[in-house]
Amino acid sequence: MSNPPDLSRLSINQETIRQWSLPELVEGCARAGIGGVGLWRAPVQKYGVEAAARLVREAGLTVTSLCRGGFFTDRDPAARAAAEESNRRAVDEAAALGTGTLVLVSGGLPEGDRDLHGARERVADALAVLAPYAASAGVRLAIEPLHPMYAADRCVVSTLGQALDLAERFPAEQVGVVVDTYHLWWDDRVGEDIARAGAGRRLASFQLADWITPLPAGVLLGRGQLGDGSVDFRWFHAAVTAAGWTGPVEVEIFNEGQWEREGAAVLAETAERYAAHVL
Repeated sequence: MSNPPDLSRLSINQETIRQWSLPELVEGCARAGIGGVGLWRAPVQKYGVEAAARLVREAGLTVTSLCRGGFFTDRDPAARAAAEESNRRAVDEAAALGTGTLVLVSGGLPEGDRDLHGARERVADALAVLAPYAASAGVRLAIEPLHPMYAADRCVVSTLGQALDLAERFPAEQVGVVVDTYHLWWDDRVGEDIARAGAGRRLASFQLADWITPLPAGVLLGRGQLGDGSVDFRWFHAAVTAAGWTGPVEVEIFNEGQWEREGAAVLAETAERYAAHVL
């Protein structure tokens, strides 16, 4: 009889089983032998940051990441100041939760703007202010490149190479990058960029979701369960491992069909798919 799969490095992002409350998610993961959870700011704020930290800690789990900070690209000074304040609060929340990883989504183009380079430079300017503050709290900023279909409205950083170009302006312990299979599976340079990230000690988070078609209206909720689409998860796992990643493997799936199912069934399926398609 084969040994059960080791799920200690597996982390379930809160959005993967959105229908569950935070206590339900924590209890389910702890019971299944899953080692961590990835959290989002809004539901954590609603539950209470300190209470959430205590809940996860007492269950013997770790918070593998907090989503999200960022949205740095506005030109308006008042909006930029508000974004800076929001991101400082996000750093404080990450520190209180005991996670060293705050995931950043950079922000899209302001209305009427077509200057991608200028928008990325505003991201760099914001990082220059935020990174030292985060470092003083023991939190590392993790730049997440998003698929190019989000470049206009959500994230002007579309490739791992672009994320590294930004991160490498700052000390490695202050700013790293996220490898998310959903956003990067299509890029034929991603292998060498993962190696570059590993060599520079920039790997900060490894997230999984599958690419399935057709994309839904709005495209945000089109992520697939592991094994349902086009992503070669074993290849990604081998690449980040070769680059030195030994941290959590976080499954982050936004999918309305999954949210309509019973949470325990989604959790069990996710663990099974992780064992089958990643390990």
